[in-house]
Amino acid sequence: MNKSIKSQLEIIKRGSHELLVEIELESKLISGRPLRIKAGFDPTAPDLHLGHTVLLNKLRQLQEMGHHVVFLIGDFTGMIGDPSGKNTTRPPLNREQVSENAKSYSTQVFKILKPEHTEVVFNSSWMDKLNAADLIKLAATHTVARMLERDDFDKRYRNNQAIAIHEFLYPLIQGYDSVALKADLELGGTDQKFNLLMGRELQKHFGQSQQCILTMPLLEGLDGINKMSKSLNNYVGITESPKEIFGKLMSVSDQLMWRYLDLLSFESLSTIQKWKEDVEGGRNPRDIKVRLAQEMVARFHSPQAATEALSDFEARFKHGALPDDMPEIIIQSQDNEIPLVQLLKQTGLTASTSEALRMIDQGAVKLNGEKVENKLAKITRGESIVIQVGKRKFARAIIQ
Repeated sequence: MNKSIKSQLEIIKRGSHELLVEIELESKLISGRPLRIKAGFDPTAPDLHLGHTVLLNKLRQLQEMGHHVVFLIGDFTGMIGDPSGKNTTRPPLNREQVSENAKSYSTQVFKILKPEHTEVVFNSSWMDKLNAADLIKLAATHTVARMLERDDFDKRYRNNQAIAIHEFLYPLIQGYDSVALKADLELGGTDQKFNLLMGRELQKHFGQSQQCILTMPLLEGLDGINKMSKSLNNYVGITESPKEIFGKLMSVSDQLMWRYLDLLSFESLSTIQKWKEDVEGGRNPRDIKVRLAQEMVARFHSPQAATEALSDFEARFKHGALPDDMPEIIIQSQDNEIPLVQLLKQTGLTASTSEALRMIDQGAVKLNGEKVENKLAKITRGESIVIQVGKRKFARAIIQ
């Protein structure tokens, strides 16, 4: 194999879960022409976190090799909703909403992707042209038995859960997108494999060269257990402040740190391997975690912001300094005293009084630097106090 092609394949496969079919992709790379790389994204308003960037990082690496990324916003498929096993679909979006979401996408994804090598498309631009007869012909290319090979369909069928007919259209339309775009390679999460393979089959049906498939693993959240998700509050958002990104990444376990380096870092594999050897030799893993946190902050903000975030982190956690940007919140009270758990909720430091009780139990709440142990503690009206919850949440509360 040509050394250049071999090195490209090594970069492409780094951190990936599966490449189908490698010999076909090798042939496409040998041709020397820029490949059309397809990746589809949800049309709902984006709020990207590091979990999403696993795939975006791979697209950027492909762009660095000279390939062309087709960033597909599935506004048409969004009206169907990707079957999730929960028997739910997303609400339909109008054109104005899709247009606004596309602008929001651009402000975030182009922190990673190169605009000059990215083509943003909407699958409604070709799906709107298909009539009912065309959709029926598309549906005729596959059987119900084939659709039931999809894992979530199969589970729902076996558990006597309803599967609506329109849900079968989602993988067909996602696959037809590959036909419309003449994709050479499609990227997606491991949970999208069935849909990605559908693209290969439909391209063959329509007489096209079949796309290759690269599946990327789903990134665990800060808890190290569940998939990174905003709903689980275990995420690191790419638009969060430098201090927040830095602090969250410094909180991950040493084991999870290596997983993040493999999937998120642009450092070479040889460098990461050297770091692993250093840690085995006694180096503090915290030093490596700092490198990861600084790289992420620099990528989504700036190198200067990364330096400042490190200084702030060290001042706050090594020397006990309070953050300069700590919010000041005035709480109005009719009573002379207010329960601390209620105050924590009102200041937004906890989502509920039950969470406040839990954080006190865990020893994670401090008043003016002193750990709180009494869950029934009350704050007197007229007091001004500094409240800390966990390592990163601070507020100065004034009770009036």
